[in-house]
Amino acid sequence: MAKKNDTRFFENKLLDFVAAQDPLLEMLQWVMDKFMEIEVARKTGAPKGSHSQGRTGYRCGYRVRRFDTRLGTVYLSVPKIRQGGYIPFFVTEKKRSEQALIQVVQECWLNGVSTRKIENIAKRLGIGSLSASEVSEINGGLDQMVEEFRTRRLDAEYPVIWADALYEKIRDNHRVVSKAVMVVKAVNLEGRQEILAVEPMENESEETYSALFRKLQERGLEKVWLCVSDAHRGLQAAIRSTLHGTSWQRCKVHFMRNILAYVPQRDKEKVAARLRLIWSAPDEKSARAMKSAFCQEYEKSFPKAVECLEEGFEDSVQFYAFEELDGRKISSTNTLERLNREIRRRSSVVGIFPSTDSYIRLITSYLLEYSDDWQTERCYMNAGSIKLQKEILFDAA
Repeated sequence: MAKKNDTRFFENKLLDFVAAQDPLLEMLQWVMDKFMEIEVARKTGAPKGSHSQGRTGYRCGYRVRRFDTRLGTVYLSVPKIRQGGYIPFFVTEKKRSEQALIQVVQECWLNGVSTRKIENIAKRLGIGSLSASEVSEINGGLDQMVEEFRTRRLDAEYPVIWADALYEKIRDNHRVVSKAVMVVKAVNLEGRQEILAVEPMENESEETYSALFRKLQERGLEKVWLCVSDAHRGLQAAIRSTLHGTSWQRCKVHFMRNILAYVPQRDKEKVAARLRLIWSAPDEKSARAMKSAFCQEYEKSFPKAVECLEEGFEDSVQFYAFEELDGRKISSTNTLERLNREIRRRSSVVGIFPSTDSYIRLITSYLLEYSDDWQTERCYMNAGSIKLQKEILFDAA
């Protein structure tokens, strides 16, 4: 039996670390693993594998997460907890510090904020003082990272893309204006999510949307099966003229809002429940039957609502042609709108952005974080289903 103060275990661990390719990084990862086990044991009320009456939660496996440090990149096996979830404290704190620092640096660079202010906030974050040259170096590195992400080479083919615009107040020639930034998200042939574009737009027109899609094509995009968006006429026209062979799915959620605009407030809940039945139908034939029943029931009560439904129905059921894919995910822009809401929440602390560049820099930095997570998380769509759908659509033809 080992004595109480026996150090042989740690001596052996040190020998293991020394023998590793990168001893310091190996040691750091071991310490992080220990911290996570301690945190999760406290959060669940019991150590791993133990039976305890005081247990307050249960583990459910691990997820791999990339974590960049000054010593290098490690891939953590983060324990999962059934209820409440778990994020290691060192991941949370690092993200907060990086986000705050990026915002400070942006202000300094673009709005003439004093170096003293940067130093004060950096100290509060535990980063220490920053010189003007260090600020400039951070800016240069961040700009390069953002530019590389926004101009990287794309895959030739994507099954589905979602497009939606973010609006933010930005200073432009001493005026505060609302500007659009188009975010394009995709799922690739492996079923993983990607951000394809983060592009500022002077206006939402066919010309600006077409220019956006041409940029994607210049970066390698050749084929898109389905594009999901709201019913902006300029976007529809750009898809037809630029993305040849691409089907367009009108977002069912936006479409429902358009229809309900013609329904009195007291009846909205009832009518909305009937509308949801249409797009939750198991197949297109059933959806058409549901639509016909809806029109018959409400053509006298709400003729404008019925007219709106009739006019846009065909574009709202295009997702049924992709029966091997998850209809809930490809029938609306919800997946992108959730992402955009999170961006708005995190960027709201800035208020009015000093320039379009500062806004692009900040939201692209956020999207880079999500992109890193998506590479190690479970696939958004099943790769086998995507492969089968491709065979149905193209190989048979």
